[in-house]
Amino acid sequence: MKTILIAAGISLMLALFGTPLAIRLFTRRGWGQPIREEGPAHQTKRGTPTMGGTVIVVASLAGYLAGHWLSSDPMSASGLLILMLMAGLGLVGFLDDFIKIYRRTSLGLRSGAKLAGQAVIGALFAIEVLRRPDGYGLTPADDHFSFLRDFGPSIGLLVFVIWIVIMIAGTSNAVNLTDGLDGLATGATVQVLAAYALIGIWQERNDCTNFLAPQCYAVRDPLDIAVVAAAVAGACFGFLWWNAPPARIIMGDTGSLALGGVLAGLAVCTKTQLLLPVLGGLFVIIAMSVIIQVGFFKMTGHRVFRMAPLQHHFELLGWAETTIVVRFWLVCGLCIALGLGIFYVQWLP
Repeated sequence: MKTILIAAGISLMLALFGTPLAIRLFTRRGWGQPIREEGPAHQTKRGTPTMGGTVIVVASLAGYLAGHWLSSDPMSASGLLILMLMAGLGLVGFLDDFIKIYRRTSLGLRSGAKLAGQAVIGALFAIEVLRRPDGYGLTPADDHFSFLRDFGPSIGLLVFVIWIVIMIAGTSNAVNLTDGLDGLATGATVQVLAAYALIGIWQERNDCTNFLAPQCYAVRDPLDIAVVAAAVAGACFGFLWWNAPPARIIMGDTGSLALGGVLAGLAVCTKTQLLLPVLGGLFVIIAMSVIIQVGFFKMTGHRVFRMAPLQHHFELLGWAETTIVVRFWLVCGLCIALGLGIFYVQWLP
């Protein structure tokens, strides 16, 4: 528990006081956000420093490492693999952001190249989580589907890798689509990360290696998974101070892809893969709005929403940006309450 508090506190402080330094550096280099011409009037945000996700990634990694060093608590395979997934997807997002800045356009990496990068990193993660057993023979994940824990028969290596790649790509792109208004994706991600910190702590208290019972959890490194969630949440919280409306800096694809990767990695290693769409219900809703808009337009030539993703639909209806952000945060909170309720209900008498 001490490691959780130290890691979260250090990453929060690094992000809170490091973000202004990044703002000055990125502004001096002219790394500003390109703005799409169509859609809501966001021209006032043109030139706002982007790639702020680098601060989140660096602060998270530093907080995790410092927390373990100061508490003398050993790092785990699960924690390191999740952070490697975060850093890898963050690198893909960084390349996308850098191309946008270099070309002075809102288009970065081609969709195929971005998806290929996500697939390669996701496949490496999927293979590695099936390896590295601990003293009890537990690996960071097993080749099963999972909801509150693993269920059903083994699905085999190939199907598992494909499933995890789809899950990682879907989650990272859903967070990316949500990152369209100041603070929206950051604030929502903090809430989901807090939920996973609670899940990790609960799984540690009811670990099958210490508490053999029908409802125990056969999860490797649950407490260190909570450390990862807390460290990233602390970094997001510190960054949100500067990213809240009106944003002084934007996380860009560097941050959104990295944060989506963290959420997917936490779900895989806590064996709650199918619970993630409930906890991250806001991201699902926003991603589905894009799928519905594109699909319906191709079939009928008409649009369901004034603009997708969904937050821009409400902007075009005249809602203030801060109103949309706060109300979407409330929707996210309701989804998390539902998800945690489902997770804990099996422990009720």
